[in-house]
Amino acid sequence: MGLRRWDPFLGLTRMRDEMDRWFEDLLPARRGAEQPGLRLPAVDVMETDEAVVVKAELPGVDKKDLNVEVLSDSVSISAQTTAETETKEETYYRRERRWGAFERIVPLPAEVKPADAKARMKDGLLEVTLPKAQPVPAKEATKVKVESEE
Repeated sequence: MGLRRWDPFLGLTRMRDEMDRWFEDLLPARRGAEQPGLRLPAVDVMETDEAVVVKAELPGVDKKDLNVEVLSDSVSISAQTTAETETKEETYYRRERRWGAFERIVPLPAEVKPADAKARMKDGLLEVTLPKAQPVPAKEATKVKVESEE
């Protein structure tokens, strides 16, 4: 008789899935951002000294259907994908590919210059490079005399 190995992450995965379902029931506005059956793109956010880089997996999304908008503190990625025409003769054993509209708003770890943002798409991977805004230099502190009402 084979023994099953204990997977410490299985319980965490189940708990995350339950919490996701719980939040979807509590927050109806979230459902508007993600259509039933449509997955939001996975993203990576990286920071260098000069820029913030956001990479998003967008397989099957055509560049012409993609919309990227940048604010100084976030990036919005949205797209509309359409289903392929089905043929009645085909029998599907599994159907996991998704289509429809989605929007993903990604908060940024630093303030950026939206006007200087650059985006490129290659092989289903979107890369948005966002130059950081120059921090406002701190002025010297001014000493304030504290007076007494006595």
